[in-house]
Amino acid sequence: MKKQIANWGNYPVIEANEESFAFPEQLQDFLSRNENFIPRGNGRCYGDASLAGTTISTLKYDKILSFNTETGAFECQSGLTLDQILEVIVPAGWFLPVTPGTKFITVGGAVASDVHGKNHHVDGSFSNHILEMDIVLASKETITCSPKINNDLFEATCGGMGLTGIISRVLFQLKKIETSFIRQKQIKAANLDELIELFDEYNHYTYSVAWIDCLKKGNDFGRSILMLGEHATLTDLNEKLKQDPLQLPKKKQINFPFNLPSWVLNAFTVKAFNFLFYSKNFKREINNVTGYEPFFYPLDAILHWNRGYGKNGFVQYQFVLPLEAKKGLVEILNRISDKGLGSFLAVLKVFGKQESIISFPKEGYTLALDFPVKTGLLEFLDELDQIVLKYGGRIYMSKDARMKPEIMTQGYPELNKFKAIVRKYNPDGKIHSIQSDRLFLTTN
Repeated sequence: MKKQIANWGNYPVIEANEESFAFPEQLQDFLSRNENFIPRGNGRCYGDASLAGTTISTLKYDKILSFNTETGAFECQSGLTLDQILEVIVPAGWFLPVTPGTKFITVGGAVASDVHGKNHHVDGSFSNHILEMDIVLASKETITCSPKINNDLFEATCGGMGLTGIISRVLFQLKKIETSFIRQKQIKAANLDELIELFDEYNHYTYSVAWIDCLKKGNDFGRSILMLGEHATLTDLNEKLKQDPLQLPKKKQINFPFNLPSWVLNAFTVKAFNFLFYSKNFKREINNVTGYEPFFYPLDAILHWNRGYGKNGFVQYQFVLPLEAKKGLVEILNRISDKGLGSFLAVLKVFGKQESIISFPKEGYTLALDFPVKTGLLEFLDELDQIVLKYGGRIYMSKDARMKPEIMTQGYPELNKFKAIVRKYNPDGKIHSIQSDRLFLTTN
C-alpha cells in the first residue's frame, strides 16, 4: 500500500510502498519479492537519502543483543534508536561514544550517515567506535565486516547512505561516565574572529559547538555563543544530585501541533530570534552543571519542531571547509546575510582529522544552516556550493536534498572507489534511493 513519506526536512515528499521486518526470515522474504528499495530507519536524515519507491523500515528490528557492563561493548539490531539505548546504558555508567543533535535516530542510521557530534575533534565519528557489524546484501547473503574483516564493505557502509546493503547488527564501544550530567561552559563571542580564537583556546574540551547569528554585519559579524562541555564527575555535583548521579532525565516534551504559515519565517523574525538568543546570556561566561539532554539534544524537547518551517518543508545545508579556509566561512555568511536568508539554527563545529572513503567529516570547520523551502532557495544554494568547492570543502549527504552530481564528484575525491565497492556488493543497483539516482551513485 502506497503512502506519502518524507524525512525530517519534509522535503521532498514522495509516495512510497513501505514494508518492515522484525525477524530475519521476514527480511529474506522481502528481498525475494522486491527488485528495488532503500532501507530506512526513523526518517531523521533531512533530505532524500532514505527515500525511494519502495522502502524497508528497520524500526521493528530493535532488540538489544548483548551489553557488557564491565567493558562497555554494546551489541544491537539496527532499528534500535539512541534514546532507547540511553535508557539502558546511562544508569549502568556508560554513554554513547558519539551522538548527533538528536537521540531519535536508529543505530543503522548512525552508521549509514557515519554521524558526528560535538566531540569529533577528540573522538572522531561513529564509525571510529564500531567493533563489527553485519550487512545483509540485496542477494540475501549476510556478511560480517569490521575495520579488519571485509574492510572495503565496512568503509563503504560507514557514511554510504545504506547503498551497500541492510545494516542488521552493530557491535560498538561505549564511553564510561561517572554521572549523567555535563559540566558546561558558555562563552559569548563578539564576532567570528573571536569565536575562532575561542575554539582554538578551548580545543582541549571534549565537546564544543557554537551558535552563530548569521545576519549580523559590521563589528558584530558572526557574533556567537560557544558551548563547551565535559562529562561531570561526582565532585562536580551538589549533594542532592550526588544521591542519584546516573539518573535519567525526566521526560518533558512540548508538541509543535501544526505547520507554521510560511510568512512567519522572514528576516525580521530571524533577527528577533537571534537577538533574544544572544542576549539571554547576561554574562560573557556562564559555568554550570546540566543534564545531558539539554546539552546534547535541546531540540528533542520539542516534538515535531520541523513543522516550524511550514508545510513546504526546509533544507538543512551543512558543509565542511578546511581549517585554513576561514575566508570561505566569511564569504558564505556574508552571502546569507546579504540575501536575508538567515537561519534560526546556524551551528558551527570543529572536525578533527579523518580519512575515509565516503564519510563527510574531514579536518576543518563545519557549518549547518536551516532554510525554509521557497522560490529561489535552490538556486542560491547552488551558488553556495561553488564557494564550498572553491575553498576545498564538501556537502553532507545525510542533510542533502538537492546537490548536483558534479558537486558531489568534486567534494569527495574517493567517490569512484566508493562506487566500485557499491557495485561489488550491490551489483544490480537493487538498493538505491532518490538521492543515489540523482547523484549517479548506483548507476554505471
